[in-house]
Amino acid sequence: MMAMIEKDLIGVGFGPSNLAFAIALAENQAGGRLNSCFIERSPSFSWHSGMLIERSKVQISFLKDLATLRDPTSRFTFVNYLHATGRLQSFINLKQANPSRAEFTNYFRWAAAAFEDRCCYGETVESVEPVSRNGRVARLLVTSVGSDGERRRRMASDLVVGVGGRPYVPPAFEAVGRSRIAHASQYMTRARPMMDATTKPMRVAVVGGGQSGAEIFRDIAERWPHVDVSLVLRDHALRPADDSPFVNEAFDPSFVDLLQGLSGERRKALLNSLRNTNYSVVDLDLIEQIYGLLYERRFAGASACRLLTRRNVEAVREVDGAVEIETRDVATDERGGERFDLVILATGYRYDAHERILANLASDLGGFEVDRFYRVKTPPSYASRIYLQGCNEDSHGLSDTLLSILPLRASEIVDDLLSREHYPMATAM
Repeated sequence: MMAMIEKDLIGVGFGPSNLAFAIALAENQAGGRLNSCFIERSPSFSWHSGMLIERSKVQISFLKDLATLRDPTSRFTFVNYLHATGRLQSFINLKQANPSRAEFTNYFRWAAAAFEDRCCYGETVESVEPVSRNGRVARLLVTSVGSDGERRRRMASDLVVGVGGRPYVPPAFEAVGRSRIAHASQYMTRARPMMDATTKPMRVAVVGGGQSGAEIFRDIAERWPHVDVSLVLRDHALRPADDSPFVNEAFDPSFVDLLQGLSGERRKALLNSLRNTNYSVVDLDLIEQIYGLLYERRFAGASACRLLTRRNVEAVREVDGAVEIETRDVATDERGGERFDLVILATGYRYDAHERILANLASDLGGFEVDRFYRVKTPPSYASRIYLQGCNEDSHGLSDTLLSILPLRASEIVDDLLSREHYPMATAM
């Protein structure tokens, strides 16, 4: 029989969202006294490991780290990380506001190392069930399975879910075998090794006109002369991200308050008007690099890389060991088909993993709507609180799935959590 482990609080997932939450909790005098743990399915801390392409940078200022916006004096700031690792002066000399993706990942790992004693790596949460007593749910039963196959049961008063997104595969590609299809999240682990494994001519399609697709396209074009790479996108051109100062205020915490005061339709309209800050857009300097690369290839008489613009994918099939993609020109309705040895889907992510994790609570919750403080709206019979991070774009704005407001969101959740009457150590201070 499985032993029961008792906790005050359980975090599901230990990526940047719950890492920022763990830091905010630890740096709160009362929160640091809670008996908490985090369950993470990866064997160690990781963040977009499949997209750690050389020269790629994060698209936010280094000041939007795990702690600075909440408390600039925290020991978990990016600046303190640089100081602790002896690179602060060198970073200043770079004169860059946007660190490399590799260094920001290293910073996350450095911060996560402080929570090794309360993070259970290599475990996947199978279910969360309500524990009812006298008609009241004050505890939640969390069952997980480790990489060793062993199941573990933990009981907690409250839950914070921050599991990130899962790769989105467009319907047209779902019926095709995965041997010649990889998601962008698997670029470093699956796609690159396939191109490294041969020197024979190879045709590769990258599907998607956003930042990830553009980064992968550039990397392939520059790295493998034997690969004929095509970037397939619906738009007529790669579009630059709008990161101008006034528009960037959509990622400020105050914007969340604005959205919360709007009706559903008005909120949706406002968010749609800002989609070119984050979706299907590319940093301008990368667009210019790709344009220069294509120009040089044309000048040299080479045709090993190209943009297939205005193309909507209509059908996908496997033919003679290759993937055939049938496309339609959205401007002319002209149809055509091409075969590729490998297709890389830079098609984004779905942020609905919490629905599977909390499936056993769905009938009680009637959905997964959250309030201003990211707390799931539960019936009066629930004393337990459930918080969701990174899946509330519709209610909290475009920044919710990004890094922009991690520390402030974490602080809001901690403050709401510690207002509970059954945490006497919190209310007594």
